[in-house]
Amino acid sequence: MQQSTRTRVAIIFGGVSSEHDVSCLTAGGVVRAIDPQRFEVIGIGITPSGRWVQVDIADLLALNVSEDGLPRLDESRPEAVLIRRDEGGRIATVQGDRLVDARDFDVAFALLHGPFGEDGTIQGLFEMMGIRYVGAGVAASAIGMDKDLMKSELRSAGLPVCPWVTITAVGWRGDQASILRRIEADLTFPVYVKPARGGSSVGISRAATPEDVPGAIEEALRWDPKVIVEEGFVGAREIEVAVLDVRDGTAPRVSLAGEIVMHTDDAFYDYQAKYLPQGQVDLVVPAPVDAALLSRIQKTGARAFRAMGAEGLSRVDLFVTADEEVFVNELNTMPGFTHLSMYPALWEATGLSYADLIAELVTWPCPGRPGCADGAHRGRCRGVRAHRGVHSRRGDAGGGLGGTGG
Repeated sequence: MQQSTRTRVAIIFGGVSSEHDVSCLTAGGVVRAIDPQRFEVIGIGITPSGRWVQVDIADLLALNVSEDGLPRLDESRPEAVLIRRDEGGRIATVQGDRLVDARDFDVAFALLHGPFGEDGTIQGLFEMMGIRYVGAGVAASAIGMDKDLMKSELRSAGLPVCPWVTITAVGWRGDQASILRRIEADLTFPVYVKPARGGSSVGISRAATPEDVPGAIEEALRWDPKVIVEEGFVGAREIEVAVLDVRDGTAPRVSLAGEIVMHTDDAFYDYQAKYLPQGQVDLVVPAPVDAALLSRIQKTGARAFRAMGAEGLSRVDLFVTADEEVFVNELNTMPGFTHLSMYPALWEATGLSYADLIAELVTWPCPGRPGCADGAHRGRCRGVRAHRGVHSRRGDAGGGLGGTGG
């Protein structure tokens, strides 16, 4: 029998974070778009309790929004285990004291959002097992997941970021009064209170007055013992660009800009607006910006990507003020891929289809990242790996823009 020449892609999704459902929705979108002539999909789910399971293609294709809301993995599936191979990985289902239904794969595409997914943890597992994977490495993923560390890194690279105050649970319990005084002194209202290491706007609150802040902090602390309070940009435009890495180490490609337009002045782009919008928000792609402003937005997005040492893909979220100052809000190393998501929509508008975008990402990973079995590449990729650590890339933060596609 002739062996298939298709690349075997492990789509890993679900997870134990509060963004489990979003990850399932993203996985469904990617599987429906991926080119079956070029890629064979191996479905690997992580249930809310943390059990790894195999998911067949029919169930993957069915992951979508329904009358019951967002999709979830149930706990009834038999448990599976991840196994190291000389080249790539293997997933096998546990059946008593045996392993059955073993399936090999060449590259991992972890569509996990939030903690234990885009925070460097699973990336470290792939590194240890020598598995090629899509997206940012351990350091960039970990720092990108922590909004406080990310903003500090971006600011140290000379990028403009909005003012913020960081709070820990220990500090808040110890001296709430001084923290509230600092917020009032350092920030202009309204402010946004966020879990430092959350995503998809889970646990985020808008505080219009100082009286709203304590309750907002308590809500954010339910999700993370570290919280940031950010100054809101009243009247600013919320702009996003998609960034796609290039193999030669030059400036990454940056898409056309998109804009998030809320239907009411006091609303913000929260979890419901992102994934169950129901008329709350418009995603305007491409955003109406002139060529000069677009160029500055794209260059800022490229600089943020390189300053963080990101790889593969990222979405960069920015604010543009009334006088056209551009500020970086945050960088997301594993943006959503649902039909409502900005990242694929931005590339579609720029001229790169959903299927071709996925193909670019899946074929991008270097086959000789440290830990990979291909010893011939190890020496070369140690050099590549050295600049995957965030701090070693600071000198590149001023890099210019690569091809933008439009």
